[in-house]
Amino acid sequence: MGTKGKEKPAEIKHSSDAMQDCFNVRHVIREGIHGYVFWCLFQGLAPMIWFYPLNDLEISGYEAFAALWFIQLIAGIPFIRKAIHNQIVLGILRGLSVAALASFQAPTTLSRLVSLAAGNGIATLTLTATLWSPSKRIRTSTCWGLLIGFIGFVTSRIWFTTFVPTWWSNHTNTGVITIGALAVVDQFLSGWDKISNEERSTKENIHRPSSICTGLGFGSLLFLINWVFGEVSLITRWTVRAYPDNGPEPYPWGACTLVALCFGVYMSACRHVAISKIWWLIATVCFYGLYYLPTWIGFSAGIMLGIYAMSIWPEMTDRVTRCPPARTLFLAILTFMIQNFFLVWTVAYNFVPLGVYTREHTDILIAMNMLCICIGMFVGGSSKDDGYTAYVTINKKKTPPSGFNKVLVILLCTGLIGFGFRYNPGRFDHPVKKSPKQITAAIWTYHFGYDNKGWPSLERTASLLNDTGAEIVTMLESDASKPFLGNNDLGQWLGEKMGFYVDFGPSTKDHTWGNLILSKYPIVKSKHHLMPSPYGELAPAVSATVNVSGSLVDFVVTHMGNDRDRLDRKLQAEYLANELRESENPVVFLGYVTSKPGSNEYLKLINDGNVNDIDDTDRKRFCEYIMYRGLKRLGYARLTHGGLSDTELQMARFDIPDDPDNFKDNTKVTWEIKDIPKDVLFNEKFGTLHHGHGYFSTHRFHMSTPKYFLP
Repeated sequence: MGTKGKEKPAEIKHSSDAMQDCFNVRHVIREGIHGYVFWCLFQGLAPMIWFYPLNDLEISGYEAFAALWFIQLIAGIPFIRKAIHNQIVLGILRGLSVAALASFQAPTTLSRLVSLAAGNGIATLTLTATLWSPSKRIRTSTCWGLLIGFIGFVTSRIWFTTFVPTWWSNHTNTGVITIGALAVVDQFLSGWDKISNEERSTKENIHRPSSICTGLGFGSLLFLINWVFGEVSLITRWTVRAYPDNGPEPYPWGACTLVALCFGVYMSACRHVAISKIWWLIATVCFYGLYYLPTWIGFSAGIMLGIYAMSIWPEMTDRVTRCPPARTLFLAILTFMIQNFFLVWTVAYNFVPLGVYTREHTDILIAMNMLCICIGMFVGGSSKDDGYTAYVTINKKKTPPSGFNKVLVILLCTGLIGFGFRYNPGRFDHPVKKSPKQITAAIWTYHFGYDNKGWPSLERTASLLNDTGAEIVTMLESDASKPFLGNNDLGQWLGEKMGFYVDFGPSTKDHTWGNLILSKYPIVKSKHHLMPSPYGELAPAVSATVNVSGSLVDFVVTHMGNDRDRLDRKLQAEYLANELRESENPVVFLGYVTSKPGSNEYLKLINDGNVNDIDDTDRKRFCEYIMYRGLKRLGYARLTHGGLSDTELQMARFDIPDDPDNFKDNTKVTWEIKDIPKDVLFNEKFGTLHHGHGYFSTHRFHMSTPKYFLP
């Protein structure tokens, strides 16, 4: 560890000692923690900004908070730039960045957004102070600290099943803040941020690339690693297909992503690879392979892309540090924001201006991203190995020094152990039911795993679903595997914690809001549908065949288009009716129809789909519907959302007849529970019959339910 773990004050270090100490284990860990804090803030802002237009279904104005990323422009003023290089000022900036993580514990959504946005502004100003420091040792340690911090960031998400521990609970948030604060104190006491007069007066004759080209490249690289590799399960959700050939699952194959990222970091010191145009061309082909190719082939392409993204980080960072800080980082963040907004526009095109031009055009975004990286790497002058280069070590080795490698290996092993810790061979072992032919199905428009105040809701969701007893659940608006939604895999979390099989539905690159199926029974086969949507938002559907105690039951689940797009809804209703009509097994329809009972779409599904409404007397629905054929209905309930979403949860209980073609359905509706078998009754935890809308803060029955059906 250099000098036995003790760091000398910066002003008495020789340059060789200082550069060597950049890579002792203690220093790498400390810089990695600073990098981790940066990535938490940087990746945490977009989901909070998105919360507002998500609720309003239009641009809300709160997007303006992203402008705080540009506060680093003040570093273009000479005396401010000099001030932020001061050890005390830099220590304060680091401390404020860590303090901004406490935004998670803010009392209101708006105060959380304000404090988080301010923290991002401070973090970018801190980045400007360190990545453009007059001291080469500070530039070098920042470059590698950001890289190791990113690996630590994705590794920590493995232990929290795709979620960022910083944004998971008050306890984990406090833990991260404590670790970050200790790193800040240790940094200050070490004197590492103190720049000697010799370092300040050194005039380096360096080659300076174009700040415009470099800013475009650096911003695009930031977006790429955030978009595709901000969580190790993402590329498995890009390439997922229907059962039985659904491709690699996030567990355990996300481990391959982690290995690829770490390998890319390791080979990043091979500068001749990073600056190779052939390597860039291979990565571009792999990016399109990830986008266009399914399952294992696409996944393999994504693995190669991950190696590339990490391998060019030091080279790109080095080029950035050679350019003027204020305008270069401004352009980088602007590029990041434009590409992020373009990604939003590809999915939300029906609710934003000029959406017709971006609709489903991720292919254009990929081209834009890789072209900008190409410009940043190869246009505007090349970086020469003139001693300024951040990743050339004191010994001129072609691999990072041993201290850095040790930390990298520790993080890799920690991530792999995390996958091992999550191993659960009895995940699908559920208690034997008294009535094995009885099944409960539920539909819920979930709102991406955030409650109505913008905080994670997975623990409460799991509790609710357990209480319902639902064995088949369709979660609509559930694809949060996008950077502006947090890169969270809701299906993976719920599937692992509750023992569900998961059909992710249309992949995350298919421009829908998500339509996954959770099932306690094995999914035999399925089909993913992108229904006709000539004008409105792209409407997904999934049809799946489930083996329920030896009986095959089909489920057709969907989120139809917006109610204002009439042609879309007409075509989609025809499409779904055909899918229902062709089901060979008993079938359950769980759909978000955006039409009232008795509407054209409703009648099309009922008549042409040859299905029955679970309760055709319930005329006060608008979106969620449960329909069926070949089953005997037993009960129906509507549950208030309790603040977890903007939509209630509906569920129905059925009995699978021995002969689906020759049985009598239950036709009598009752609210009395005295004659209903106990195994048919819904959980009394949700209260009793409630007429009208229930404005409860908890999950309760409402809208004249629960109802039961008798012969």
